[in-house]
Amino acid sequence: MPALHPVNMQPIGNELAIVWNDGSESYFNLEALRRACPCAACGGEPDVMGHVVRPLVTYVEKSFELRSCRLIGGYSVQLTWNDGHDTGLYTYKYLQQIAEKTE
Repeated sequence: MPALHPVNMQPIGNELAIVWNDGSESYFNLEALRRACPCAACGGEPDVMGHVVRPLVTYVEKSFELRSCRLIGGYSVQLTWNDGHDTGLYTYKYLQQIAEKTE
C-alpha cells in the first residue's frame, strides 16, 4: 500500500482540511497546528548533549490565521501564518500523528 499523502488541502474557518490519497479526511484546528509547529524556533532543538530546550514562544491573534499552505517535496506541508511565520515543515507522518491524537 502506498504511503499516505495529501491530494487536497483547504482552510475552512478555523481548520485546515486535508483529503488523503486513500480517500480519508483530516481536520486540524489552526491554533493547535500552530502550537504544534515543528520548527526549531518553536519546538527547540537539541544541544550537544541531546537535551531539547523549548524556547518561549509568544503568539498574537494573527499567529493562528493561515495565509497559505503548500506541498514541499513529497514529504511535507509548509504553512505560512499571517504573522509571517513559515519555517515549520509538517511532514505527512507528523500530520497523521496529530490527526490520530485528536480523533
